[in-house]
Amino acid sequence: MMTDPIADMLTRIRNASMARHRRVVIPASKMKVAIARILKEEGFIRGYTVTNDRPQPNLIIGLKYTGKGEPVITGLRRVSKPGRRVYVGYRDIPWVRSGLGINILSTPKGLMTGRRARKERVGGEIVAEVW
Repeated sequence: MMTDPIADMLTRIRNASMARHRRVVIPASKMKVAIARILKEEGFIRGYTVTNDRPQPNLIIGLKYTGKGEPVITGLRRVSKPGRRVYVGYRDIPWVRSGLGINILSTPKGLMTGRRARKERVGGEIVAEVW
C-alpha cells in the first residue's frame, strides 16, 4: 500500500532522469496529470499522455534533456507530506533556487505555480519544488 502517490511520482521521475530514460510510466490520477501539465508548461518535460488502460490508467511522461545529455530536471522535492502539511499565504510563497525553480501549489483555484499564485493573490499547500 502506498501512502504518498505524489512522492512516488516525483521519485520515479527523479530516478528515470538520472538513469537517462526517455520516458517514465506512472499510475495516473487527476493530481498527477495536473502536476505533469505544470511541468510541461514550465518546460521541464517534453510532454505527457494518459492511457485508457483498465483498471488503472497510466501517465506516460517524456523526459527532457539538454544538448549535452544532462537532465533538465536537476531536482524534485516533496514539500507538504501526509505527516506534515505545509500551507502558505500568497505573500509567504518561497522562491526556489532564487527564481530558477518553481513551487507547485494546490490552491482553491486548482494546481498552479508559485509565481502564478502570487500574481492571482492566492495561497495554498506547497505540493513540491522543482528546479
